[in-house]
Amino acid sequence: MKVITLIILCFLSIECLGWGATGHRATGYIAEQYLTAKARSRVAAILNQESIAMASNWMDEIRSDSTYNYVIDWHWTTIPDGKKYEDVMSSNLDGKVVMMIEKIVTDLKSKKLNKKQEQEYLKMLIHLVGDIHQPLHVGKPGDRGGNDVKVKWFRNDSNLHRVWDSEMIDDSKLSYTELAMALGKPDKVTVKNWQSASVRDWAAESMSFRPQVYDIGNGSLGYQYTFKYFPIAKQRMLQAGIRLAGLLNQIYGK
Repeated sequence: MKVITLIILCFLSIECLGWGATGHRATGYIAEQYLTAKARSRVAAILNQESIAMASNWMDEIRSDSTYNYVIDWHWTTIPDGKKYEDVMSSNLDGKVVMMIEKIVTDLKSKKLNKKQEQEYLKMLIHLVGDIHQPLHVGKPGDRGGNDVKVKWFRNDSNLHRVWDSEMIDDSKLSYTELAMALGKPDKVTVKNWQSASVRDWAAESMSFRPQVYDIGNGSLGYQYTFKYFPIAKQRMLQAGIRLAGLLNQIYGK
């Protein structure tokens, strides 16, 4: 009964996943390359030597456990066109990803969490930084983050959210390490600029890609859509990994 209830809650939420498993792992793998030695050692100890890449999907995996029902709406936020997060944050905001990333970072920096809380919050942070960089996780009202936008993906029934979460990524036929390496390596100035942006800046960036994301024509998507817009997905995964490393260096690298 609990499983059925969770499935229903997931269906009613804006979306059920962030980047697919491969995308989240690629983002985690990238983050590992940009950690300071101190942050790398501390993160590894907290995760019991599990890699960031493999810990990145924990927050999706716990959806089968009703104990964690309270995190269902942490994966996304809804911000109407023409608005900023600050314009809607005082209202009954749909989705909490911005708020929760900010809170988790503050709590991890406080050093007041017990061992279990710190490990879980760290895994949540790893996942949510990936989520907020997926454009449809900062969705517009009315279509559940693109889940209600029905499309054909190479003639198979799909929806726009699923295309961005996993289908473009999975069709690349790359492992998460291959995908991470294919995303490139920005110069130091770009890394610094990306890491200096705030969580709210990340959300605004995701919103800025709506014209491209929703450029679906008659809804029959495939090679042309991938050619035009997969570079955005790749950039967002790369930015997520580098920014995650920046946060972890702030928290654990000092």
